[in-house]
Amino acid sequence: MTRPAIQLTRVTKTFGSHTAVRDLSLEVPEGSLYGFIGPNGSGKTTTIRMILHILSPDSGEVSVLGEVGTRASNDRIGYLPEERGLYKKMKVGRLLGYYGSLKGMPLREARKEADRWLERLGLTEWKDARVEALSKGMSQKIQFISTVISKPRLIILDEPFSGLDPVNLEVLRSAILELVTDGTTVVLSTHDMAVAEQLCDHLIMIFKGDKVLDGTMNDIYGKYGQDTIRVRTEAGVRALQGIAGIEHVADMGTFQEVRFRGDSQDLLQALAARTRLTQFEETRPTLHDIFIRIAGPEAARSTGDGAEVALAAGGMTS
Repeated sequence: MTRPAIQLTRVTKTFGSHTAVRDLSLEVPEGSLYGFIGPNGSGKTTTIRMILHILSPDSGEVSVLGEVGTRASNDRIGYLPEERGLYKKMKVGRLLGYYGSLKGMPLREARKEADRWLERLGLTEWKDARVEALSKGMSQKIQFISTVISKPRLIILDEPFSGLDPVNLEVLRSAILELVTDGTTVVLSTHDMAVAEQLCDHLIMIFKGDKVLDGTMNDIYGKYGQDTIRVRTEAGVRALQGIAGIEHVADMGTFQEVRFRGDSQDLLQALAARTRLTQFEETRPTLHDIFIRIAGPEAARSTGDGAEVALAAGGMTS
């Protein structure tokens, strides 16, 4: 059986009276693209810092690339933090060679790998430019190269797509998938549910220090089932106002996603009596909707089976 790239066993971390992470266990399969999601202050960053051995857990065990409780594995890890930082006065090529050498690469090999990545991300002509001359998007791609240049076995990316335009986002997305195809394990921490849904084959959600989701995307979808109805009508969200049985409406502008208690045909008939429909489709909830159910500002625990019930901000209830 393949050893996990990361394994946390009943890990707890507190800061004074605040428990940032509580009794957390997880396994990141080797060669996977594993997503970390959760609202701000949920415990994601604390968990990542324990994986990087920046912080030590109060209890439990952290194993990374087969090493327990030591920084010995860190030269095999690439980390892109959300707070970016590059030496602005250095030239791009020299900077990347320097970052490679920090991870133990011979300088000649580091420069060769830098050239390969600069070409891969369309930045070859900027090799001799100073970092301060780069646009925000270019700087972000250089930061990504500095993370992967040493060919780490494990890469942790914290909001790698933040601020990128669609073209550069696609370039970086393709590069990340290429790394995973080559066998690198990638952990992606993001607030963008669409990105997590499209890229990640495994996913964990931490909320208020507790693990509330963990598994493959199919596992997570299977838990929530086909309980969402997507509708498009001429009257828009107003057509849904006051219909009995509606538990939640997510207004997406040109269409609405509805959770309905009862027979969907009753909702269809009620809408048809009010307005013209152009779409009525039973579908599974998006990861965004699942996230809001658990962590939205109006989230509330149901009584009985303990399932999460949440009403998104701006949603409607009957």
